[in-house]
Amino acid sequence: MNVRLIGVPMDLGADRRGVDMGPSAIRYAGLADTLDDIGHTCVDVGDLSVPRPELSSGDGDAVDAKYLAETEQVCRDLRETVEEALAAGEFPLVLGGDHSIAIGSIGGSARAGSTGVVWFDAHGDFNTPATTPSGNVHGMPVAAVLGRGEFADADWAYAPTVSEENVAMVGIRSLDDAEQEALRDSGVSVFTMSDIDDRGLTDVVEDAFAVATDGTDGIHVSLDMDFLDPNEAPGVGTPVRGGATYREAHAAMEYVADHLDVVRSMEVVEVNPILDQHNATAELAVELVASAVGKRIL
Repeated sequence: MNVRLIGVPMDLGADRRGVDMGPSAIRYAGLADTLDDIGHTCVDVGDLSVPRPELSSGDGDAVDAKYLAETEQVCRDLRETVEEALAAGEFPLVLGGDHSIAIGSIGGSARAGSTGVVWFDAHGDFNTPATTPSGNVHGMPVAAVLGRGEFADADWAYAPTVSEENVAMVGIRSLDDAEQEALRDSGVSVFTMSDIDDRGLTDVVEDAFAVATDGTDGIHVSLDMDFLDPNEAPGVGTPVRGGATYREAHAAMEYVADHLDVVRSMEVVEVNPILDQHNATAELAVELVASAVGKRIL
């Protein structure tokens, strides 16, 4: 493939600083060379511009959605960049940054046609400004692209070619009360860590892909590094105990590689070098991306 690396050093969507350094940490861990070694052509277009919190418009303390105007600006730029990559026949690989950037990456991918989403994450990210307990937009991107609540009229966020029935979440283990209720009432398929415990990772991911590919033209894969247990990936924005193991995460990404004919775009987010140990989480992110794009043991 021709892979276009797009960095989005965004930390406006979260309370904790540091994930803005995620793209640099992943690059430093050797992502471009790894992709080249697999046989892909890799072009790194650098980082999109992200406003600094200190220079923001002043809504950083908003109760309902912090830095929403700045997030809109970044996601509009990212949507255009992803769309351009797809139009050029490239595979957009987005490096975050906090998970709010998924609004832009999914939005750009969704312009190519009906789009399914496989969402590897500890969290549902299904809040809206009306339901969020924190005001952090990185807890809202799935709701945003589905046009729920206040996002229904937000043309920068809502992606009409993404249907709830084609969104599958894998590895979920931390939901706010309002998210639980909203997800139960939605068409989104949620596979929790309990499902993985009961059925095994491969069966769950197979079902998630079946959901995402049902009647769609392509899918977007979103990998939040907190999908893994903190013992495996300590340097993440919002760690939650009880996540996927090292081997489970690789198995999931190997399944992605087996279905690259339908995977249109991908992102890896929430690497926080401040909380990491010797860049281990960024190095693991590179390993997992490599598995997702075709690296094999034999």
